[in-house]
Amino acid sequence: MSKNGIIRFLGGASEVGRLAMLYEVEDKKLLCDYGFAPAKPPKYPEEAPKIDYTLLTHAHIDHSGMIPWVAGKRGSKIISTSLTATISDLLAMDSSKIAKMEGWPVPFDDDDIKSARRNIDEITPNEHRDLDGIEIRTHSAGHIPGAIMYEIRSHKKNLLFTGDLNTIDTHLVNGAKPVKCDILVMEATYAGREHPDREELEKQFLERVRSVVNKGGLAIIPSFAVGRTQEILITLAKDNFEVWLDGMGKTVNGIMLDQPSYLANPKLLEEADGRVKIVHSQHGRNLAAKGEVIVTTSGMLDGGPVLDYLRRIKDDTKSAVLLTGYQVQGTNGRMLLDFGLIDFAGVTEKVNCKVEFFDFSAHAGHSQLKEFIKKCEPEKVILCHSDNRQALVDDLKDRFEFLTPNTGDVVNI
Repeated sequence: MSKNGIIRFLGGASEVGRLAMLYEVEDKKLLCDYGFAPAKPPKYPEEAPKIDYTLLTHAHIDHSGMIPWVAGKRGSKIISTSLTATISDLLAMDSSKIAKMEGWPVPFDDDDIKSARRNIDEITPNEHRDLDGIEIRTHSAGHIPGAIMYEIRSHKKNLLFTGDLNTIDTHLVNGAKPVKCDILVMEATYAGREHPDREELEKQFLERVRSVVNKGGLAIIPSFAVGRTQEILITLAKDNFEVWLDGMGKTVNGIMLDQPSYLANPKLLEEADGRVKIVHSQHGRNLAAKGEVIVTTSGMLDGGPVLDYLRRIKDDTKSAVLLTGYQVQGTNGRMLLDFGLIDFAGVTEKVNCKVEFFDFSAHAGHSQLKEFIKKCEPEKVILCHSDNRQALVDDLKDRFEFLTPNTGDVVNI
């Protein structure tokens, strides 16, 4: 084994989703994230070998989804913030239920989920920890509450694994700050693409919601339960809409408010959460459908309450579906965005209401990724979690050495 380390991606190298990186250094094996892509069927990473520690950056399924497997089948300790651990557990139970309902094989069982709970070793942002001679330091990733980057210090090499990162301040969390390192392993989801100015985006979004409501339509806002739902509710609270909340976002709000230290301004979420009307039943769903705005899961329209609401408004040209998050290829949301079609329980139907996309991404855009790389000043940059890594390479190849491995490739550092 190289004294400086070996890296192999088990997933998520040249694609967005199912991120999993194996880092072998100083006779230790560290697994950095272990997620799956919630496509149809789900796409899982390669099987992880026996490892010493798993470093979990945040709770989103494409990073945390296979944590029960690695805890139950490999007995690995899971290092994670307390907020990430709680939300990951919720998502693991939900993803297992959904897979069983849809007839997909589930790679872990309830005992594995219980193993993950027992094996959590909680860490906080800005903490130093010794892992049998390997030092790790954690830094806020700015992506969603509880998300952290891992700085891994070993024999003369200092590696930073970002997971998903965002460098701008949002309503929920403050942006990630660069960390000087020798090796930078960075997500590049939005390489080659820029995000709009957040303040202007929120203004346009609120104007569009207002336009739909003023015409007597219903604005349906599919949102990821973790991060996006909270960001959207805080934004909507700037106006006086009647907002209904349906789906898992209700539970996640409570979890985040129970751990306010992970929020930039807990009062904003507390006030927004206090203003919404909560859907508890089918009767509540019927009432919500007569209202003005519904924020609901799932964010990619592959299940959850959103499909019930969408059936009701699909032919109502006064109403609108306002997408607020990345729509992975092969999902219902992507099909709706590209072709105006939705799969309702195996039947594909045309959607005639308005469909629009608002880029409320919690990922850094191209220019922000470039600046992050420059300020980290690494010897090498390893890009992952992207289908367009070359855009960053082309812009910075004269200043930095880039590696763009594919899943299964072995990289000596």
